Amino acid sequence: MTTVNTLDAWTARTCHALDLDPAALDRDLVLDMTRDVAHGVARPAAPLTAFLVGLAAGRDGGGADAIRAACDRVQQLAGEWEASSSGSSGS
Repeated sequence: MTTVNTLDAWTARTCHALDLDPAALDRDLVLDMTRDVAHGVARPAAPLTAFLVGLAAGRDGGGADAIRAACDRVQQLAGEWEASSSGSSGS
């Protein structure tokens, strides 16, 4: 439970520092998306992708719908990437 409490505290502090509404964040959606990228593409791709999702969501209005749309698209891409990578035999 300490991890969740630390994550909650960090999220709240970061949102405050960046003048963001923490209620607008779907934390589980973002964590699921970064997990899918880390496991399906590469671990270092996860934080970079989270940044890109933030840029795309901001460009598209920055609301919950924009965040969800960007995350959904990236999760689709990560699934496609994993499928295409597992289909290649390295030959």
